[in-house]
Amino acid sequence: MHIGNLRTALYSYLIARHNNGQFILRIEDTDQKRYVQGAIDLIYDSLKISKIYYDEGPDKPGKFGPYIQSERKEIYKKYIDYLLEKGFAYRCFCKKEELERQREESKRLGEHYEYNRKCRSLSREEISKRLSSGEQFIVRQKIPESGVTSFDDAVFGRISIANELLDDQVLFKSDGYPTYNFAHVVDDHLMNITHVVRGVEYLSSTPKYNLLYMDFGWEIPKYVHLPHITKESGKKLSKREGDASFQELLKRGYLPEAIINYIALLGWNPGDEREFFTIEDLIKEFRIERINKSSAIFSLKKLKWINGEHIRKLPLEKFVSIALEYFPKTISKSLNTEKISRLIQPRIERLTDIPDILAFFIKVQEYSPELYNHKKMKSTVDSSKEMLEKMYPFLQNIEEWSNNNLYQKLVQFAKESDVKNSTVLWPLRIALSGLQSTPGGATEIAEILGKKETIRRIEDALNILK
Repeated sequence: MHIGNLRTALYSYLIARHNNGQFILRIEDTDQKRYVQGAIDLIYDSLKISKIYYDEGPDKPGKFGPYIQSERKEIYKKYIDYLLEKGFAYRCFCKKEELERQREESKRLGEHYEYNRKCRSLSREEISKRLSSGEQFIVRQKIPESGVTSFDDAVFGRISIANELLDDQVLFKSDGYPTYNFAHVVDDHLMNITHVVRGVEYLSSTPKYNLLYMDFGWEIPKYVHLPHITKESGKKLSKREGDASFQELLKRGYLPEAIINYIALLGWNPGDEREFFTIEDLIKEFRIERINKSSAIFSLKKLKWINGEHIRKLPLEKFVSIALEYFPKTISKSLNTEKISRLIQPRIERLTDIPDILAFFIKVQEYSPELYNHKKMKSTVDSSKEMLEKMYPFLQNIEEWSNNNLYQKLVQFAKESDVKNSTVLWPLRIALSGLQSTPGGATEIAEILGKKETIRRIEDALNILK
């Protein structure tokens, strides 16, 4: 699911829940050329994983079904016939090729294309004749040629557009399907929708939708148009340009609750400095009045930080169950995964970072002896060699192989050797990991590796330091 679509669903859900309302899932599939097999299941899965629970929908029937627009064709036919009868719409018999030539000509002249309304004033006799001959047609909205249509948007305020600037949009296609521009107006009315939440790109089309509401004599809902989500370059997020979808972000190791938390902040803020929210927090705090007009910038860096915060907030048991999927099999079979999880949970920002972070538990990669040099740790290559040579028999004689006991013994060892604790612990950590930075300290790693493997790695380290 595209990030923009997920944000629209999230905001709709939060508005409904915050106001003790209902959230309805409707599948808008009237553009059959763009229908993608499995798309509906993807929507179900995305909402379920995100904990955006709808009250009614195709798989959760209630009083407002059917919920898939392609199953509501007869409903739309009734309302399009009404518009034709009352003169609020008209049949257009223009061929696709003719309309395409008009578009190309407008493009060549650098002008905005707008249908020339050629069929708007056809006589009843002409229309009857063309229908009798079996000519295909579409149905267009008959926009008033003068006046102004205004409406209030909860985010952008009062919007007024001269009717002469509005085109006679298509309401019904020749394949018997309505367009989104028509179907959603009918559905929103019949389903008692009070708040219409959608992207700002629909702002300029809303006057046309309102004219339909007025033609039918229906109450106009409240509009909440959301600002664009852009990349840091300023360009709009686009699935076609390879920008991450919700599913892609999950594959990259982001938690669904972190993604939802971050998406909520793309266009909304709580009015203070808070940035960490659970879905329950968002339901409680969300206010339409706090939605911003300006575009929201999507930053993977910020998402990564929020993801790290959510990872650290997880109960250890839950983190272990999630993290195990990313553990190399060798580690899962031979080492204590709970102890490893306890080490890495405070230190990772993405679940997909886990395999690389844990790689040293499987094998120490080749490293330079220069790693043992550390001014702050009072460690040099020579002092490290000396400490490891002394530690080698010392560690072999330790019976209780636990982090606490190892740490206490090595602190005592450092004291008796008249050196700083770090002069002992730094070379041990390098010997056990081959890395300058690790999750956990030397004795935590030693406990997990076990006595035999710890001693073996010290032997390897001494060979490197010869």
